[in-house]
Amino acid sequence: MVYRRLHHIADDWGTAVTVQAMVFGNTGSDSATGVAFTRDPSTGEKILYGEFLLDAQGEDVVSGMRTPNYLTEAGRQRAGSESPSLEMLMPAAFSEFRRICDDLERHFRDMQDVEFTIERGKLWMLQTRTAKRSAEAAIRIAVEMADEGVITTEEAVGRIDPTSLEQLLHPTLDPRAAREVIATGLPASPGAACGRIVFSAEEAEKVAQEGHAVILVRTETSPEDIHGMHAAEGVLTTRGGMTSHAAVVARGMGKPCVSGAATMKADAKSRTLKAMGRTFEAGDVITIDGTTGQVMAGKVAMREPDMSPSFLRLMGWADEIRRMKVRANAETPTEVRVARAFGADASASAAPSTCSSTTAGCWPCAR
Repeated sequence: MVYRRLHHIADDWGTAVTVQAMVFGNTGSDSATGVAFTRDPSTGEKILYGEFLLDAQGEDVVSGMRTPNYLTEAGRQRAGSESPSLEMLMPAAFSEFRRICDDLERHFRDMQDVEFTIERGKLWMLQTRTAKRSAEAAIRIAVEMADEGVITTEEAVGRIDPTSLEQLLHPTLDPRAAREVIATGLPASPGAACGRIVFSAEEAEKVAQEGHAVILVRTETSPEDIHGMHAAEGVLTTRGGMTSHAAVVARGMGKPCVSGAATMKADAKSRTLKAMGRTFEAGDVITIDGTTGQVMAGKVAMREPDMSPSFLRLMGWADEIRRMKVRANAETPTEVRVARAFGADASASAAPSTCSSTTAGCWPCAR
């Protein structure tokens, strides 16, 4: 019900049920199951991105109960994982899978989220759907698909939810700031967040309503945690991978998330988080970086993000299409410069007696 309310889905809408033949990924070492995205859902980079488990069923991958392995050799090497990739273990099945993913993306003209099973060496595609992605990824994917001729520039602009652009204005960690890293997990959803540790969804809502920023810490999340994830600034789990429930939901919400921080131990009963020989209690402040996977003790200084080239190009296309002028209310020269930097056509005038701006475009004085 919480998920329906957050996404404005009517209570009386039913859930479809598909009846189909079953294939099994848990029939031995020549069988596997996995989840993949045709592009990176955090950054939008055009690479096959996903995870798999040998001798397992699909629920094992996304439940967070086990930490899966990487699909590609490039992904494994970037993460520094010693576990073999699917590309290495089953090259023929992987090659066929990559080809099918390319075909699906071209057919649906959008990034896809696919699930698959390999039963005794034979690949089976279970489902495909339009993939959830971060705001940063959505912009890059739209721009690059327009460059590839898959969609038009008008379609690229229309695919971006204007409210999601707020994600791009969230602060990131200041690279010059001192930080005490206590664990490193998987960079499941980009962005940085700082807040008080809470161990349940209910506690997250309560503390957030009191005006405090919180980080929801769980062993793994489930649909029952969605209202707490919505209230939290960020999510940290000690189990699960890049396609776990916590990772997928956090990306959809635009929340930073670090998953699979296996060197940490979260105990909801004692309300403690243990890492690097230290014990953190509920209410202690930590910082997470969903871009790098780092977890840090205390509060780390943040900085405002830079606008990516893809963002600027998309805004340029939007300017070419729009028929409405954009103005900003500014009272100081600094505010005028900020408004112009963000693309305002003009700014509402500051008081002439105090304004010394040389920036063109103020209205009505129009210096």
